[in-house]
Amino acid sequence: MEDYCNRIKNKKRIVIKVGSSTLTHKDTGNLNYAQLEKLVRAISNLKNSGIEVILVSSGAVAVGRETLKIGTRPKTMPEKQACAAIGQCKLMMNYYKLFAEYGQVASQVLMTKYNLDHEKPYENLQNALMELLKYGSIPIVNENDAIATDEIEFGENDTLSAMVASIVDADLLILLTDTDGLYTDDPFLNKEATLIDVVTEWEENTLKMAKKSSDSDVGTGGMYTKVLAANLVNPLGIDMIISSGKNPSILNKILNGEHKGTLFLAKDEKIENRREYLQRKIGGAEK
Repeated sequence: MEDYCNRIKNKKRIVIKVGSSTLTHKDTGNLNYAQLEKLVRAISNLKNSGIEVILVSSGAVAVGRETLKIGTRPKTMPEKQACAAIGQCKLMMNYYKLFAEYGQVASQVLMTKYNLDHEKPYENLQNALMELLKYGSIPIVNENDAIATDEIEFGENDTLSAMVASIVDADLLILLTDTDGLYTDDPFLNKEATLIDVVTEWEENTLKMAKKSSDSDVGTGGMYTKVLAANLVNPLGIDMIISSGKNPSILNKILNGEHKGTLFLAKDEKIENRREYLQRKIGGAEK
């Protein structure tokens, strides 16, 4: 545990991904403002401690759906694009206002798979993110769903967050979800399932323990895509943690060295050509 504590406490640049199910009320799918405020407060506290933070936030489609009073998840691409365009504005307005109350400057970065497939757009994205960190801003990243024509081009925001972590050479990627981490089986269905504390070596069985779908009406991922994200960033020297987002103050506990969730340990030997690696992995990623 001491090695774990020292390993996590030394992280200086982290990417945090929060899913729609963490930001919305379970029964209605509407934005949970109390939860959003807690998340902003926790991230602001990390920033004040000297840690650089990039937030990958889902929720735009869910917020747009709420605004347009659409009862279920959009089924067509035009519906999704409309919800994303409206919801992204409202979501960022809330983020910007809340972060400002804690003395932080939020910024918005929207991206598509084009940023990965072409060298110059990739470099432009990387330069923009690094410059925002240099100026002390907290970049809030999401896929540009309003113009993306492939259904969730990156698979979902778990993959997107892994891509962002690799682009900025992050020390740690944290995925906040509706469970405490990776279990030996679905804890909602199997009461005998046990939490896995640390994954040191990638095994085929690790992926088998994850589920491919999300039970949430607002989410698109599931544990399967989170484990794939770990498999994406670990060879790049980036540790990853899956933890519960029910109380965002858990972020401060994690960065203070408390063992919360499942830690996927990075490989000792890092892959150097990141863009080529990402293009190869995500271009043919399982979805």
